[in-house]
Amino acid sequence: MFARYATRLQPPLTVTEVAEGFGAPGEIKRREGEALLAALPRDAFAVALDLGAPAPTSEAFAALLEGWLSAGKKPVFLIGGAEGLSGAVMARADFVLSFGPLTWPHMLVRVMLAEQIYRARSLAAGHPYHRGGRP
Repeated sequence: MFARYATRLQPPLTVTEVAEGFGAPGEIKRREGEALLAALPRDAFAVALDLGAPAPTSEAFAALLEGWLSAGKKPVFLIGGAEGLSGAVMARADFVLSFGPLTWPHMLVRVMLAEQIYRARSLAAGHPYHRGGRP
């Protein structure tokens, strides 16, 4: 499903996976955080996904994304593993958002994020893909 949305976008979305950490939860979070930060391009606008952050509507997310892109920012979305994102990753984040208070597996978050980016770009282009509200 990720590919379905990622390839509809121009340029297509890409994913950089980091190795899963091992050990105690704190150690896992630290190792995965170091790997995420090492993979993060220096000029990236880091957007961390964290369940404790505000959850925007699709329209609000579209406005955020368009604002970032219009300002020349290159958003890179950071999705944590089972232990979440480290304090160092959260400190580096330029923005933090959530898909709500439910806990989601990171592979599902990847799909949901790709779909929301596609939806946001469709909204910006005036494409009828987004059907806000209820019928």
